[in-house]
Amino acid sequence: MDWREYIHSDTEILLGKPVIKGTRISIELILELLSQGWSHEQLLESYPQLTSVHLNAVYAFLHESIGLELYFPLPKGA
Repeated sequence: MDWREYIHSDTEILLGKPVIKGTRISIELILELLSQGWSHEQLLESYPQLTSVHLNAVYAFLHESIGLELYFPLPKGA
């Protein structure tokens, strides 16, 4: 999957945070909600603009970002 079809960054939208194209739903928000225990179904119900394809794009984006080392290593013991 090419996540670039579904995710973009524009300095005019949420200060350039990556968002789902055509929305102001940030990847950060999606990840925050998932980390709080939200299910895919809850996300899709609460944000009708989202589809399963969008969520798959979020995972593809994260996978590529980690592969490119666009993350902060955790300190030992964390």
